[in-house]
Amino acid sequence: MNRLWTPAWIVRHVAMVVLVAGCLGMGWWQVTRAAGGNAISFGYAIEWPVFAGFVIFVWWREVRQTLRAADPASSADEAASAGPAPSVTAGTPAVRRPVRVVRAPAAPADGADDAELAAYNSYLSWLNANPGARPGDYPG
Repeated sequence: MNRLWTPAWIVRHVAMVVLVAGCLGMGWWQVTRAAGGNAISFGYAIEWPVFAGFVIFVWWREVRQTLRAADPASSADEAASAGPAPSVTAGTPAVRRPVRVVRAPAAPADGADDAELAAYNSYLSWLNANPGARPGDYPG
């Protein structure tokens, strides 16, 4: 349970309480406006408590996920009863973020330049040197 009392989790708990209280307060405000004769406020009076419920749902899901992911005793018991070991470790999330890999262009195997690539680069440099020319004007 100490995992849920880190500074980051305390901020999450406080944010959840503030958001739920704010949504319920906005819902009550819409109820009072609807009682005063504003017909459209009936819809908002229902909508704000739904928002509060969604905040509670997301908070509860994150709490459960944190407790399940960081509990080595329960994961060892589940692994023993399930049979084969899972492919994802307890600390690793099931969905990972993509990793950007920087790749260098491949050089020709024999060390010689590619003739087509050299001709294309020559064409591009000619176009750059002659900004008013059309591609059909290329002499090569």
